[in-house]
Amino acid sequence: MVAAGIRPLVTLGYFLFQGFPGVNRELAGWRRRAAAIPDPRLREQALASLTLKKFHCQGGSVYAAWPRRHCRELLRAIVALQTISDYLDNLCDRAGILDEEAFRQLHLAVTDALIPGGAGHDYYAAYPYHRDGGYLRALVRACRESLAALPGYELVREEALYLADLYCRLQATKHTYPDRRRERLQVWLRPLLGQIPAPLYWWELAAATGSTLGIFALMALAARGETQARDVAGVKAAYFPWIGGLHILLDYLIDQEEDRAGGDLNFCAFYRDGAEAGRRLNYFLQESLVAARNLPDPAFHLLVVRGLPAFYLSDGKASRQEQLPARQAILRTAGPFSRNLYRLCRVLRRAGVV
Repeated sequence: MVAAGIRPLVTLGYFLFQGFPGVNRELAGWRRRAAAIPDPRLREQALASLTLKKFHCQGGSVYAAWPRRHCRELLRAIVALQTISDYLDNLCDRAGILDEEAFRQLHLAVTDALIPGGAGHDYYAAYPYHRDGGYLRALVRACRESLAALPGYELVREEALYLADLYCRLQATKHTYPDRRRERLQVWLRPLLGQIPAPLYWWELAAATGSTLGIFALMALAARGETQARDVAGVKAAYFPWIGGLHILLDYLIDQEEDRAGGDLNFCAFYRDGAEAGRRLNYFLQESLVAARNLPDPAFHLLVVRGLPAFYLSDGKASRQEQLPARQAILRTAGPFSRNLYRLCRVLRRAGVV
């Protein structure tokens, strides 16, 4: 029991004192590479993603604390894949382009990054800007090389690619023309909803497809070695739709005002009101806690689940009046450890660490 109580603290210590500095080192290298991108529009979006979305890589680095083996390779793969994701999100969302086919072609970089030794693609073939000086290919290569060093990667690769395919499909569809995206998302997700043994709204399943955490958890499982097929299946089922859905719904919950102002699609806006949003996120939280308890090394995954509300709800955007009932209900369900993490996250935010 003592060891189980100490483990989350050890993980948090690694996360803050090794994971964050490791992310900073990796991102410094990618920032130098991004600054040399010839096309000014691509350079602007690459640098913006590294600066404004750094916290995505910081959050993902917690998975490098799980295996205690191959941590450097795992962290490098996580940062490379998340940087690809954040850069492409900017290219889809901030460059005034609405071409779904262009977005699909760009996102081949995500799936290519998960196939060590695989073929590459011309990622900018359908995009109006393409002179990136090899930046995107370098990210793909870095992820591939790091994954090739993980002893159990071949066993998790198929499920990682499954989750990545869902992620890419979401990104390509939700960034297309505003009058088309809702219907196209619903048509795509309808068959997938039938495969989920729980009553979900279509936008909740869409949110679950938008998380990279399941991919990172599978990478970390691969780094541990001696991976068994039942563990791979268990991690995938826990993260999709539950932990991944919780992750992205929390992100959308605090971004509602910004997304309204920018005309961006926000999945939490489909709930009837804030009360329903709070109830549904609590449902995802409860299911995530149950699922995490059945995974290998449940203490680690419970820390991740309890950390998600702490991290997102400590953001100043969650202090707006309409967010307060949902925030209070979710933190109450998450428990005292999560509330303590919430206080820690607020201190870290005030200090500018995240």
